[in-house]
Amino acid sequence: MTIELSMLVPHVPSLCHEDQVPEFQQDMAAEMKKIAKQIKEIKPDVIVLVSCHWPSTFFHYVDCTAEHKGILTAFEAPDLIKDVLYHYPGDEELANQLVKAGEEANLQVQGVNDPYYIWDYGTVVPLRYLVPNEDIPVINLSVTLAASLEETYKWGQEISKVLRESDKKVVFISSGALSHNLVRGRHNKPTVSEHALDKQFIEYVMTKDYKAAYAMLPEYARMARVESGGRHLAMLFTMIEEGSEPTYLAEGQSSGSWNALITFEKSRVTHLKADVKSEYVK
Repeated sequence: MTIELSMLVPHVPSLCHEDQVPEFQQDMAAEMKKIAKQIKEIKPDVIVLVSCHWPSTFFHYVDCTAEHKGILTAFEAPDLIKDVLYHYPGDEELANQLVKAGEEANLQVQGVNDPYYIWDYGTVVPLRYLVPNEDIPVINLSVTLAASLEETYKWGQEISKVLRESDKKVVFISSGALSHNLVRGRHNKPTVSEHALDKQFIEYVMTKDYKAAYAMLPEYARMARVESGGRHLAMLFTMIEEGSEPTYLAEGQSSGSWNALITFEKSRVTHLKADVKSEYVK
C-alpha cells in the first residue's frame, strides 16, 4: 500500500476544547474537522503520528501499545488541558516492525509497550479533531533531541519504507509548529524576521521544492526556533508520496509561534476547500 495522506498539523493547547478556541485560531479547528471527513473516506488501517511534545532524550521511541487509553492533564498547560479522556486502538504488530527496521538500520530505536504511558497533548489535541470517533489504530513516535536532522530524516526513511511495503493504508501526521520562539500572550505572532523564514519555508513546500525546504531547516530552526528543531518536519518530508499535491488549509499564531495546517494528498480532493484567507491557500 501507500501513505494515502500526510500532513503538518497544529496542536496549540487552546485548540483542545472546540468551544474555547480563540477567534484567530478557529480556522485551524474548522479545517481539521474537514480533514476528519477526508480521513473517514480514506478508511486508513493505521495512523502514524510524530509529536513534538514527546521529546525523548537519546532514543527514537515507538509506542507499540495495543490499546491507548488514559486521562491527560498537560503538565505545561493544566489550565487549558485537564482531565481529557482518550481511548484509541494501537497497532502492535506494525509498530514492532518499525522498531525492527530502525534497529537493522543501526539507529537508536526502542519500542514502548506500556498501558500506563500517558499520551502528550501534541498527540491528543489534533486527534480529537482528526479522528473524533477514536476508531483508527494509532502508532505514536517521539522526536529525539540527541538525533540530528540528518539522523531523524534517515529514521523517517526507514519508517516510510516499512509503511509503503505494508499491506495497510496509512495516514501520517506531523504534529508541530513552524517558528516557535514563545512569548506570553496567545495572540502574539512571530517577529517579522522569524515570519519571513516561515514564509520562505512555506513557499518551498507549496512549490514542491522539498529539497530546498529541507536544506534550509538547520538555519531556519536555529534562527526562528522551529519547534523540536524541525525534526518533525524532516520526518514529514520522507512521507510525502511522489505526485502528491500540497494544500495549505489554515494558519494561525499562538504565543509567538506560527502554526500551519498543510496536507499532502495522493490525488487532490476537490471538495476540500479552505475558507481561510492566505496567500498560500489554493
